[in-house]
Amino acid sequence: MRRRWPRYLLCCVLAFGWTAGAFSSQLPDVSTEEALIALERGWNEAFYARDVEFLDSILADDFIVTYDDGARGDKARELELAATFNQRVISATQEDFTVQVYEDAAVAWFTLRVVGIRQGQEAEIALRYTDVWVVRDGRWQCVASQSTRMNPR
Repeated sequence: MRRRWPRYLLCCVLAFGWTAGAFSSQLPDVSTEEALIALERGWNEAFYARDVEFLDSILADDFIVTYDDGARGDKARELELAATFNQRVISATQEDFTVQVYEDAAVAWFTLRVVGIRQGQEAEIALRYTDVWVVRDGRWQCVASQSTRMNPR
């Protein structure tokens, strides 16, 4: 848990007001790509911790999500899912990040591997995500997300 806390703090700081330009002037060793990966990791950790306040800060009011089963949702639905999350997660690892920045917009692609307990047994799912971020009011906010379930290996 201690290893996650500093990253989580960084995500909170980034989410609450630094612009893309401020990343390079205030944190020369943190690129915009690294900052967005930190926000993605913070989102993941905040979801499992039911930290709705953090999620509210990084999701745009017009946020739209397409879940791996094809269902669509909005910011209110995503916040509700986080607030009521009650699954037992052993690990949730994000990997294979690719981030492409387009001035005040960016797209992040990554894989999320979740290991948890289902019907009393350990189970793993892997999802590929595509998230679209834009700078609004001087901070990065996610406006769209789509996940696709990967076939088991």
